[in-house]
Amino acid sequence: MNNEVNDFTEHKYLPMTSIMSGKGQEVISDIYCFTNQIVNVCFVGEPEKNNDWVLIDTGMPQSSNRLIEAIIDRFGEHNKPKAIVLTHGHFDHVGAVVDLVEKWGVPVYAHAAELSFLTGKESYPEPDGSVEGGLVAKMSPMFPNEPINLGKHVEALPSDGSVPFMSSWRWIHTPGHSPGHISLFRDEDKSLIAGDAFVTVRQDSLYKVIMQEKEINGPPRYLTTDWDAAKDSVKKLEALKPVFAVTGHGHPISGKELSEGLTKLLTEFDRIAVPDYGRFVNRKH
Repeated sequence: MNNEVNDFTEHKYLPMTSIMSGKGQEVISDIYCFTNQIVNVCFVGEPEKNNDWVLIDTGMPQSSNRLIEAIIDRFGEHNKPKAIVLTHGHFDHVGAVVDLVEKWGVPVYAHAAELSFLTGKESYPEPDGSVEGGLVAKMSPMFPNEPINLGKHVEALPSDGSVPFMSSWRWIHTPGHSPGHISLFRDEDKSLIAGDAFVTVRQDSLYKVIMQEKEINGPPRYLTTDWDAAKDSVKKLEALKPVFAVTGHGHPISGKELSEGLTKLLTEFDRIAVPDYGRFVNRKH
């Protein structure tokens, strides 16, 4: 392995899956959502434009071959992306990034506040297995929290909100789930790639994760460290009035189901999203 990079996930395959694993869905013509075990990645770009596309997040550890197969199905052989954009650096969103960077040599972009977790300098807090929630929450201490090291291959997103190689999109800082979490928004059609700022499945429940039972919920509980910031982030995204949304976990969502679900989540955030107890919970609401 190139000594400039290091992958803590290299030998950490996690046998978690869902009924949507390995399936892709064209949300609109240039947004394709692919489910990698329990997490969604996005291919943003028109298939007929070959390599004029960007990969958003890279899924679970040990998943690069599955991702590459899905990319070939979508764009054909030898059509690597212009870049990889990471919504944040948790293990299930960066699992294949080191392998893909070594294969493709493309740049990786993330929020400046996330770079220490992507350059080997700082580990995330350990997942909270004590948090209120279902079996996935109880299993979460086994999830890796160590930083990967992309070295010089990763750089901060531009401070003006623009996204390299995605001219019609802008990034929005949506912290809470992680310090440098971002979401991506396109004003012209109100498309949103939310990452884990909110999700469309109850991510701490093993049954709901496996069955992908749809419901708008807050960010995954066992890894969210700042619930006040998480609520503010949902408020930012609800104010955008998105028409389509792809989240890090669960089905894409649109229209009235999205607008009403986001409004309900924001209005009842403390009840729906914030756990009653856990290491990162400060119940002052």
